Amino acid sequence: MESDIRCNETTSEGRNEISATDVDRDVSFRDLGIVDVLCEACEQLKWKSPSKIQKEAIPVALQGKDVIGLAETGSGKTGAFALPILQALLVNPQRYFALILTPTRELAFQISEQFEALGSSIGVKCAVIVGGMDMMSQALTLAKKPHIIIATPGRLVDHLENTKGFNLRALKFLVMDEADRILNMDFEVEVDKILKVIPRERRTFLFSATMTKKVQKLQRASLKDPVKVEVSTKYQTVEKLQQYYIFIPLKFKDVYLVHILNEMAGNSFMIFCSTCSNTVRTALMLRSLGFTAVPLHGQMSQNKRLGALTKFKAKNRSILISTDVASRGLDIPHVDVVINFDIPTHSKDYIHRVGRTARAGRAGKSITFVTQYDVELYQRIEHLIGKQLPLYKTEEEEVMVLQERVSEAQRVAKIEVKDIETRTFGKGKRKKGGGGIGDDDDDVNSQGVRKRLKGRKKVNKYKK
Repeated sequence: MESDIRCNETTSEGRNEISATDVDRDVSFRDLGIVDVLCEACEQLKWKSPSKIQKEAIPVALQGKDVIGLAETGSGKTGAFALPILQALLVNPQRYFALILTPTRELAFQISEQFEALGSSIGVKCAVIVGGMDMMSQALTLAKKPHIIIATPGRLVDHLENTKGFNLRALKFLVMDEADRILNMDFEVEVDKILKVIPRERRTFLFSATMTKKVQKLQRASLKDPVKVEVSTKYQTVEKLQQYYIFIPLKFKDVYLVHILNEMAGNSFMIFCSTCSNTVRTALMLRSLGFTAVPLHGQMSQNKRLGALTKFKAKNRSILISTDVASRGLDIPHVDVVINFDIPTHSKDYIHRVGRTARAGRAGKSITFVTQYDVELYQRIEHLIGKQLPLYKTEEEEVMVLQERVSEAQRVAKIEVKDIETRTFGKGKRKKGGGGIGDDDDDVNSQGVRKRLKGRKKVNKYKK
């Protein structure tokens, strides 16, 4: 296998690097060194051949080296670290064998599904440890000593500090998926605490679509002479993704959104908003116009978040309206169109958002809404991806025909949001166990709003 890979020992940052041209394209998982039982699991998952990042990362990982993996989103990064870990587990069976850290709860559940699917024939036990779930039931799961723990940093620290008998002193593998997010300031305290209580003698993998080049952050993760495998030399999006922008006045954003959804009817959409409240408002507005939309945001309870994702994955809902909690790592094969309704503040988030479509070789489309206040942010995105996007063409007259209907839907949504806030938070107090607004019929029910509106009109009439 060493003859297939050419390592450069004298890179600018003192790391080994592998270029995409060094790996033969027509190889199988067996050729990479994966054992038969795991190759069969790949076949059952319909993974016909390794992706680029898998071709490069797996042989290096099997040689016992630490890995920094950089590849565009949707390129099969989970398989690139899951297969070497499961193969090592076969050789040396052990509880608390590997820890996978992820920035979001949804991504943790998705990674767990892949580990369980790949390891089903060898009896791998996984535990998902994330916030928003019951601590006691998680503690009982950890007491059963699973092989693989997939966790968000904050909740894992809670268990390391408070769950009696739980420790990771024998851990063999640490993986940081979406590593740039985990190594930034958001999780700094938690990651430092975790690194202090796990063995220094371990294997470490960092994987992400975008990665900071600051060496200090990589050193914080305690990598030892890592090999950097990279299938893209700059921040980029996949080739089969058609990207557009649309320049519109802020006050007409909703009208243009409805026009595009009508024009592309029959497709599956992910719409990204910048705030939790805007995801809910937009979902309510679209529902009142007859669209099957479901919101997903950080203030929802974990059960509602998983419920919303399940409905969208099962195609019971054609539109998922989300904050950036869904922008990283989630693999939903049938997403046809990504709409950046609110432009991302951080340019790198654009890469992750549009990566929800055109995954694993499929085609996809993205449209970014740019208002008069977003020009600078949009220019940063174009600079980052190194290309100017074409304008998505619309006829203004066709769009503005919808203005009256959209205005009514906005009014309905505004009243329903207030109604939900009253029921959720009461008189200034948040309900115990409340997690924000989800996809319950009671929460998002435009017909109910219309009935209440009609009732109010009648009351006003009698007052006169």
